[in-house]
Amino acid sequence: MIHERIHDETAREDGSTRVLTRADAEYPSRLAEIPDAPATLHVRGRLLDEDALAVAIVGSRRATTYGLEVAETLAADLAARGVTIVSGLARGIDSAAHRGALRVGGRTLSVLGSGVDVIYPPENRRLAVEIAERGALLSQFAPGTPPLPQNFPIRNQVIAAMSLAVVVVEAAERSGSLITARLAAELGREVLAVPGRITAPESRGANRLIQDGAHLAMGWEDVVAVLPERWKACVAETAAIGAAGDAAVAGRGAAEGEPSGYKKILALLGEDPVDIDHVIERSGLGAGRVSAALLDLELEGRVRQIEGKRFVRVGRG
Repeated sequence: MIHERIHDETAREDGSTRVLTRADAEYPSRLAEIPDAPATLHVRGRLLDEDALAVAIVGSRRATTYGLEVAETLAADLAARGVTIVSGLARGIDSAAHRGALRVGGRTLSVLGSGVDVIYPPENRRLAVEIAERGALLSQFAPGTPPLPQNFPIRNQVIAAMSLAVVVVEAAERSGSLITARLAAELGREVLAVPGRITAPESRGANRLIQDGAHLAMGWEDVVAVLPERWKACVAETAAIGAAGDAAVAGRGAAEGEPSGYKKILALLGEDPVDIDHVIERSGLGAGRVSAALLDLELEGRVRQIEGKRFVRVGRG
């Protein structure tokens, strides 16, 4: 079996599938602007107005460790600053991008080349449930539609249309990700690519994009830099401060010589792994702020994440 339907338990967790038409307010406005936008979208999860600030991260299904790390980190950095991550739930880079956004409590949307009740690859069933809980699964194909090869170039246009920019992380010379990049360029979206080793087959497509004029992406700052000004201004300046009301807490943190909540979070961590839910509960800072702060601390080398969303403190921090 090459695909699986979402079990009934999933439907109870993320709500029933809804069908949106272009006349519905929830239908993504940027997608509705293109002439051949899907007449209907099947949605499992929720679409929010804030999802208009969206960036797609796509790439190879046969990704290297380097590619997976880059995709997850880039997605996490952007999502922690309020950017919705769009991808296609495929193996490799797509899955890493979704995981990165979810890791920091951000939003992510998955556009499928099958029905929203048919998850491909099947090992991503749990990931699909998490996406539906914290974002949405979308498809223009009716429920029950299998993941046929001809569906994926069609869904790639939806990914490109919904996004302000498309970032390619690892792609061979005949990769479907290059189709997404081409469609994005035709729609007037920004195209970026992460450079890879020139001797690596999985990097040739991405490197070629840069050679042909795509923006070079070495971090989240490079992605934000190419966004239209009105959207660039919507990106949070720091991953640690984003929610309404955080300014006052940030002021107290600055007076202590640490960014918002850092001291409190670091005090809860040590050599033994601590689950993120424990940190959220004991710190009283809220899931979004804890996730974002942990990301910053991880990038600074003061905290390390291990399997199961558990964290340890590195050195004296």
